[in-house]
Amino acid sequence: MSCRCVFFDRDGIVNKHPNNRIIRSWEEFRFMPGFMESLRVVKEKGFCAVIITNQQGIRKGEYTAETVEMIHSRLVEKLGGWGLNLLDIFYCPHTAADDCACRKPKPGMIFEAAEKHNIDLSRSWVIGDQERDVQAGYAAGCRCVRVHASPKTMAEHRIESMDQLSALLDKIL
Repeated sequence: MSCRCVFFDRDGIVNKHPNNRIIRSWEEFRFMPGFMESLRVVKEKGFCAVIITNQQGIRKGEYTAETVEMIHSRLVEKLGGWGLNLLDIFYCPHTAADDCACRKPKPGMIFEAAEKHNIDLSRSWVIGDQERDVQAGYAAGCRCVRVHASPKTMAEHRIESMDQLSALLDKIL
């Protein structure tokens, strides 16, 4: 039997951007207000949760894949301590110039997760703060929510802040 999934973008949805840049260490990692409660709702509604994230800083030499994997390991550990879990985390280390299949707005990470974990994409959601997250979600056949102040989006649902996400998920999942 396939599972339903909520795919969360990482930077801007799971964690805050420190000083408008990408985190480079666990010490810089700060959860977004509302993420934990949103993850709790996802679990209560019987969905699995996966993080999908572009991490071009690896390719640019700003940090290493080992650093990203350590941050993700600590993230999983921290969530587990609160009784929350993720099915998996996928990241793309490439830049747009690499023209890979995994970098959002392409749906490669979503397809990889679906194949690995038997996820029914037609019954799944993508939550992101960028339009490229929405584009990747729709390209994979998912439904989408964009967390952003701008009303311009292709997503079927838009909220202005992460504080509103758990209530929306409680209603639509």
